Amino acid sequence: MNIIGVYSIKGGVGKTATTVNLAYLAAEAGHRTLVWDLDPQGAASYFFRIKPRVKGGSRGLLRGKRSPDDAIKGTDFEGLDLLPADFSYRNMDILLQGAKKKPVEQLRRLLKPFVKEYDLVFFDCPPSISLMSENIFRAADALLVPLIPSTLSARTLAQLLDFLKTEDGFGALRVLPFFSMVDVERALHTETIERLSAEHPEILPAVIPLAPEVERMGLHRMPLPAYAPSNAAAGAYRALWDEVATAL
Repeated sequence: MNIIGVYSIKGGVGKTATTVNLAYLAAEAGHRTLVWDLDPQGAASYFFRIKPRVKGGSRGLLRGKRSPDDAIKGTDFEGLDLLPADFSYRNMDILLQGAKKKPVEQLRRLLKPFVKEYDLVFFDCPPSISLMSENIFRAADALLVPLIPSTLSARTLAQLLDFLKTEDGFGALRVLPFFSMVDVERALHTETIERLSAEHPEILPAVIPLAPEVERMGLHRMPLPAYAPSNAAAGAYRALWDEVATAL
């Protein structure tokens, strides 16, 4: 089982759209796939038409009163399941701090029973660096990091890489940045892509455009490649999925 965290310190960079579309493409390719919507806003759950609620909430999961298996829901797509968001996830850091042992390894512990059930797990991550983030970093095999081609987005990538270098236990974690919400007609975007790609050779070649059809996912409430497979943005997500699959 490979675990991929779709993560950024910065919000509004396309994490949820990436999670939903890549998870759909993974399932379409025959991988048994689970999305865990860790963001209390519940956008990934919304896209899959599933109520963002977990009985017992985050406390029930972390204290062992509820099994994650009881909360998993099937989506409309074969081979693709969802562990929904819950508004109580906003208190996850407090609950993790109260764990009796190994507070940074609780997500990994919760996923152990699913090793033989799923090939891929995607985390749709909230934007922060916190105890919850450290749990994500220790559970994941790779972090897929969306970057808007801007100075602030580049700064958040540098902050993330610096943090991972200074903390123990993240040596095997692969960081896979890629450019998201790109307007190819903006000179600043193209210039920033060229500069950052030269500075960070680990950045994946696939580029996700700033496209109206991606925004319409909220209206259709389903993955873009499922309802508009020939759309250029859907093709960009397919290219990104191919690169992630190869990297893993």
